[in-house]
Amino acid sequence: MDARVEQLNHPLVRHHLKALRDAGSPPAVFREQVRRLSVLLAVEASRDLPLVDQEVATPMEPTTVQQLRGRLALIPILRAGLGMVPAMLDMLPEAEVWHLGMYRDESTSLPVEYYCKLPEHDPADVAWILDPMLATGGSICMAMDILKRWGVRDIRILSLLGTPEGIAQVHRQHPEVRIWVASIDRKLNAANYILPGLGDAGDRQFNTLIR
Repeated sequence: MDARVEQLNHPLVRHHLKALRDAGSPPAVFREQVRRLSVLLAVEASRDLPLVDQEVATPMEPTTVQQLRGRLALIPILRAGLGMVPAMLDMLPEAEVWHLGMYRDESTSLPVEYYCKLPEHDPADVAWILDPMLATGGSICMAMDILKRWGVRDIRILSLLGTPEGIAQVHRQHPEVRIWVASIDRKLNAANYILPGLGDAGDRQFNTLIR
């Protein structure tokens, strides 16, 4: 396994992926599973975040404690990445949230940017790109380019599912980036959807499947 990629190997991940993959899970269940898996991703991706000492007074005596150092930005890719944000904010309530809007051109499978309101200066110290599906890697590579132009030096990718093709594409363009996924699935199909996958994460979260 590539040291830059961590596939979460935990019974809770396998358990919660079951309902996420199940085509019969209603949107409310799907959203809750996205939230639960996002918590587990956040725990793993934050293991080496820097800390700083601080003095506090407990009810008994003064003591030295630690808190996170620097600014962390959550970067959900609209719209599917929105479902990962609440869990991340539960774990990191002081994180900044900046949105990137992209959609896939179905004729080319290439990403098209339609929304970006990042400031021009003063970048965050760490940025987490949140996208449930690392499929072709196109949208995430575009997000990486945008964040590097902003000046972020530590960029991490958190996805529920990844593919060997998408991971390879990300590392061809951004070899230094680290990736956390709940599962690396088998492959992309001819239409560049993940197999076995879970369908369209945005449609399933927001109940917009065309019937």
